[in-house]
Amino acid sequence: MKPVNHTQPVTVIRGRLLLEDGLAEDSAVAVAGTEILYGGSENGLDAALAAADLSSEHAVNDIRLAPGQLAVPGLVDLHCHGGYGVDFPSADASAARTALHRMHAAGSTTVLASLVTAAPADLLSGLEMLSGLAAAGDIAGIHLEGPFLAAARCGAQDPRWLRSPDREFAAALIAAGGGHLRTMTYAPELPGADELVDLLTSHSVVPSLGHTAASADDAGASLARAAAGLSTQAGRVPTVTHLFNGMDPIHHRTPGAVTAALRAARAGSAVVELIADNTHLDPFVVAAMFELLGAENIALVTDAMAAAGLADGSYRLGPAEVQVRNGVARLDSGSIAGGTAGMLDLVRNSVAAGVPLESALRSASEVPARVLGKAGQIGSLSVGAAADILLLDADLRLLRVLRRGVWISEA
Repeated sequence: MKPVNHTQPVTVIRGRLLLEDGLAEDSAVAVAGTEILYGGSENGLDAALAAADLSSEHAVNDIRLAPGQLAVPGLVDLHCHGGYGVDFPSADASAARTALHRMHAAGSTTVLASLVTAAPADLLSGLEMLSGLAAAGDIAGIHLEGPFLAAARCGAQDPRWLRSPDREFAAALIAAGGGHLRTMTYAPELPGADELVDLLTSHSVVPSLGHTAASADDAGASLARAAAGLSTQAGRVPTVTHLFNGMDPIHHRTPGAVTAALRAARAGSAVVELIADNTHLDPFVVAAMFELLGAENIALVTDAMAAAGLADGSYRLGPAEVQVRNGVARLDSGSIAGGTAGMLDLVRNSVAAGVPLESALRSASEVPARVLGKAGQIGSLSVGAAADILLLDADLRLLRVLRRGVWISEA
């Protein structure tokens, strides 16, 4: 363990914690600077602090959780188009940064900013803007949802700008991301999809199957190809963009992409996104997916758009105008156009549906961290991880947020 800088105070949180081995009472986590110094049994804390060469004069901020309270890793959102009135696809850096700070303070301490299908020039400029935010540490990178999607399952994506995979344009998109493009949603049945998958994985970009009308065979083969391309990258696997949404429903004679995604996830060779907001998915389906696939193969995502965190009204999602009524965002056509819930809402909804608390929390922190290739670096209370910690009450309501070692909100 490396010595602690003695100009930095140490924060210690004691009580019930979500650790690598599970939820545990009588535990402790110690934070020094921007990293976690110790996470484990409270009995081992003193030895860990001594090993860090702490003197008795070193300032320690000691927090004892009340009965029912809980400390968990900061949540990681892999699919977020905006919130608090800001639409990432059309925002400038200042507006995006303001919204991100509010997301961080609401518990999503790590956010992957998502763009939707748009005109080529808009996609390139959006990637360049977001790459600057990624370089500054405001976001963990960029998710590009399109433009290589199926028109038959485009959902809220603008059909004017959909296209088949084009290696030259795909390379330009990757370049515009400045090394910060992390995932891309694509439809595997489109001509050139295999070459796109190979290009993405060669640049450490995770292919995410979605907005597709592919057959089960085509979807399964594409996921296997993506998994093979990522196989040398620290356990990373392809993802499936908002499972069930933007895909043909399962039919016993035409099983489609959903069935292939379920088989791949069950085998541990894909991670499926679930939007557990009780709008995109019925709670029964959410509970069933956790039981069938296991939390380790599920990432909870918000798919949040500009209305997230705000009241009903008119908002934008890229080039489209969206009406939000009773918390549900829709286009004039009736298509759902993103989500309005936060990551902690998804955890509470999943638990209310019958998902074990530990499973819901891992799918909102540890699993998406692994998708990003940052296992043990974020989404975890392990030694050396970023000091991102949420303090929750017995109803899983937010009390305080520590991000990168700094308290940024409290109830």
